[in-house]
This record gives sequence, structure tokens and C-alpha cells, in this order.
Amino acid sequence: MDLTGRTALVTGGTRGIGLAIAGTLHRHGAQVVITGRGEEHGRKALTRLGAGDDVTLCVADATRRPDAERAVDTVVDRYGRLDIVVNNVGGATDFATVADITDDVWHRTLALNLDTALYTTRRALTHLLPQRSGRVINISSMEGRDPDPGLCAYAAAKHALIGLTRVLAKEVGPYGITANCVCPGAVETDWVVQQGPKAARVLGTDYPGLIRHFTGRTATGRLTRPEEVAAAVLLLASHPGSGITGSCLSVDGGTTV
Repeated sequence: MDLTGRTALVTGGTRGIGLAIAGTLHRHGAQVVITGRGEEHGRKALTRLGAGDDVTLCVADATRRPDAERAVDTVVDRYGRLDIVVNNVGGATDFATVADITDDVWHRTLALNLDTALYTTRRALTHLLPQRSGRVINISSMEGRDPDPGLCAYAAAKHALIGLTRVLAKEVGPYGITANCVCPGAVETDWVVQQGPKAARVLGTDYPGLIRHFTGRTATGRLTRPEEVAAAVLLLASHPGSGITGSCLSVDGGTTV
């Protein structure tokens, strides 16, 4: 799974799963651009990666089309080409049932999880199609396959991301480009710690109860680890993964078996 000579963009790569993905791709030889909305978190991420000139920070808000496009162009400007796109930006800041959700929460959640992938991928294809090679890897969620009540906008967005990925795979397959999803289970990132209590209330529990709920759904009896998600991305990004496209690879400890 040697990625030497290849370049990657990891959106939302300054923390959590994105940071683990960026580190794994770099350790296997790739030059990587990570994006994040904050300079401070971005600089801390670069320090943690310790990668020197082979990892670059692009401060960008991927929900804004110009920022998403600039992030793609940064990879080409910095390293001369683009090979791997990991659309990792996502999440939710509010949770509600279908009966209670507001238009604002619905549209913000779709923008964060779905529009970001479209903006980034569409720009990336202007580079990937002419070179007739590339990898697009979208980070969906187990909630996009087997959703919990109260997470309607998040689940809908992640489900739509899977559909977008499968359409893309059929469109770009003849050009030597693969498109796949990775669907992590619950990972206790700092985002989950911050937003989990809100989701817990919608489910009628507290944060420890939410973690027990997610753990109880698994076959392994534990939460997913960021490095396990990153390992799946590495496979899909590498030459051994070239025969996999249009797939939805679950890394959720058996939750969605």
C-alpha cells in the first residue's frame, strides 16, 4: 500500500478521524493537504503529524464552494498533481425528529455533510478526469445505513452521500477513477464529546447512555477507533484497492451486519 509519489486532500483533516486519515496516508508515502476552518487547530495538527513540507494546511470552510475549490487547487499548486480526495468533513450541531426539525437545521446539516463533498469532488474531477486516474473516498456513517431515531437530517445526508458515491463510481469508472464510501461506527472524537449530549437528549438518554447505546449495537462491544477508519481509507486509496468502486465499506464493529 505504498503511496509514494501520490498526493491527497483530506477535508476536515485537523482533528479526529480526518487527522488519523491524513497521518496514515502520509506514513505510507503520500503528500497531503488537510483542511480545517481554524488556523489554531490546523497548526496543532501539523505539529502532531510532524510531516514537514509533505503536509500542508489549507484554512477553508468546505461548506463554501470557493473555499472547497481553493482547497483542491492548493494540492495541485503545492505538489503538482492530485490523486486522492477524502471528503471527511461532516457532522451535526443539532438533532431532532422528523416532526420537530426546523428548516434551518435540515439545510445546515445537508450543507455540512453533502454539499461539501459535491463542491470538493466536482472541482477535483477537473484534475482527475484528464489524467484518467484517481480515488474519491467519502466518509459516510453507519447512520447512513441503519439510522437511529432523532438523527433524521444527519442520517439523510449520510445516506445521500452513499448514493452520490455510487453514481459517481459509474460515471468515472471508465476513466480509471474509483469512488467509494467508508461508513464508520461511533467514534468518540472531540466532536462527539461536544455534540453527543444533544443527540442523547433526543434519544431520551444522557451522554453515558448514548455511548452504551452505540456500544450495545456492535458485535465487538466497543466503539470504533479513528485508526481503524484510516486503515480502510488506505486500502481504498492504494493500488491493491483499485478493483473496489461503488462500495460502502463499514468500519463499525459489526453494527450494520
